[in-house]
Amino acid sequence: MKKYKITLVLILSLTICNQVIAQNAINISLSAINIENLDGRQSFAVGQANGKWLIIGGRTDGLHRRQPFASFDTNGQPNELLVIDPVSKQKWTANLSILPIAIQEALKATNIDFIQNNNQLYLIGGYGYSNTLGDHTTFNTLTAIAVSETIAAIVSNNNYSNYIRQTSNSIFQNTGGQLEKINDSYYLIGGQDFQGRYNPMGPTHGPGFTQTYSNQIRKFNILDNGTLLGVNNISIITDSVNLHRRDYNALPQILPNLSQGITAYSGVFQQNVDLPYLNAVTIDSLSYVVNNNFNQYYNHYHCANIPLYSASKNEMHALFFGGIAQYYDSLGILVQDNNVPFVKTIARVTRDVNGTLAEYKLPIEMPALLGAGAEFIYRDNLPVYTNGVIKMDELSADSTVLGYIYGGINSSAKNIFWINDGSQSASSANIYKVTLHRNALTGIDHLNSQSMGTIKLMVYPNPNTGIFIAQYHLIKPTDVKITLSNVNGKIIDEQILINQQIGAQVFERKIKHLENGGVYFIKIETAYENAFQKIVIEP
Repeated sequence: MKKYKITLVLILSLTICNQVIAQNAINISLSAINIENLDGRQSFAVGQANGKWLIIGGRTDGLHRRQPFASFDTNGQPNELLVIDPVSKQKWTANLSILPIAIQEALKATNIDFIQNNNQLYLIGGYGYSNTLGDHTTFNTLTAIAVSETIAAIVSNNNYSNYIRQTSNSIFQNTGGQLEKINDSYYLIGGQDFQGRYNPMGPTHGPGFTQTYSNQIRKFNILDNGTLLGVNNISIITDSVNLHRRDYNALPQILPNLSQGITAYSGVFQQNVDLPYLNAVTIDSLSYVVNNNFNQYYNHYHCANIPLYSASKNEMHALFFGGIAQYYDSLGILVQDNNVPFVKTIARVTRDVNGTLAEYKLPIEMPALLGAGAEFIYRDNLPVYTNGVIKMDELSADSTVLGYIYGGINSSAKNIFWINDGSQSASSANIYKVTLHRNALTGIDHLNSQSMGTIKLMVYPNPNTGIFIAQYHLIKPTDVKITLSNVNGKIIDEQILINQQIGAQVFERKIKHLENGGVYFIKIETAYENAFQKIVIEP
């Protein structure tokens, strides 16, 4: 459920002292696969068995419209289960009408939290229209699907209903979160409970709605003997500041101490502003840690993603494919757009042996504004750890197919929300095979040095009339020099702030006689780090 603010475009660069980070490229390529008459889906759940995929729920249209009568309407709800074989290029469908009403409604939902454990695909919550309630709701269900049996039944046109079971519990009332697993425990992270019809004007407009963020990590065990389905050992961690996020990417991890974990990257929305989080939260079997020394600037909303781990280097990589983000790269310059547009960026976040995170932009991009609400689906027999992280060191061939990206939103332009009448985007039926190349260098992954920075400089408004606010953050007491210069390097204004203290800082400035339409640069200098930003004076 996307929300926008007024346009604010910033261009930034950053200098960091005494930082060393691995620069190795991860070389991948994408190749399109066409399956005739394949349906498009976005924000769906997926299971797989024997080389075939089982696609459940999501939406058959594009970005949701902002008009309440049209947003998340029943026309965009899928009425079928979809099976895809990317190798034989075949597809099969099965109508949901043979299932009990409660299961039908839950399997038509979008943004379902899901995970596959062996042959069981577990689906939690999701948002959609319920005929039973006569309104849109976030479902409170846990549904278990025997994947291989369901796929086989659909392919042979047989009844599949005996392979699907369901139970309910208030902890499952969640949509837009992420469901992951550490050892035997499941972790439902973030998300929200959204009741009623979406309205971008707020909950008191139109028919009204309620929106309650989870702000939680919900840990539990699933009890499943093949017949009975339930949960126990429920424990909950609440953090209304750092876990107040949804529609994000969470990837399984191999942590520096070689244990398994989960990292939640970015997500929306910050408590005090409708913009994505830039930091990350890493969860282990006991607790969680917020990493405020890292900022992720690309790929903020949920998109297709791949986790890879190199045991020989103790390096963890997370690849992200397109989607929606507050930032994108333009000719090597990081551009901030607070409309949070669709992007083509393919990027990775790498955790090195010391636990340091850094973000890199890959030299290839998505072939269009794709990736939001898409999923990466592993190929058969890929070497993985029990939590799904790919064993990178065991991919010894020159080229290895990792899997496939399917679906998502295909947008015709970066920013379409305020003009969206349903024709500017569509659910994608595209499939892209993802291949890792070990020995062929296809380009250099570009380090986004700002991802490792701590100053977190923002200037607003931008463009401005010479009246602006610079907001930044300090991690230690320091003198701060703030300089404004023109494109030729001439200093227009300079201020030295003595012994500023740790934490958020705000600097307000009014400068007269700046050139209308002119471009200027603000530089923040501290004893340990510098940051630059471009501002534009309104014509």
